[in-house]
Amino acid sequence: MSDVLAENLSGKAVMGSDGTELGMLYNITMNLKTGSLNDLLVSPNEEFPAADSGFDVDDQGRIHVPVSHVQAVKDYIVIDR
Repeated sequence: MSDVLAENLSGKAVMGSDGTELGMLYNITMNLKTGSLNDLLVSPNEEFPAADSGFDVDDQGRIHVPVSHVQAVKDYIVIDR
């Protein structure tokens, strides 16, 4: 995957490889010691139940998608589901 600036990801829609729109990118977590990215924090769409995502959900209802599941970043962030 080519390099993508973080400022270009803010507010980008997140879609599953099955075509399901999960929601909008809220933030990205990283390991401060290694600099490696951990999870995408996704604010789910109102029509999409976060519990059905197959990923961990935090207390604010945001979906934690491991960065290893990212397949592509174009008009959408496409993740493997």
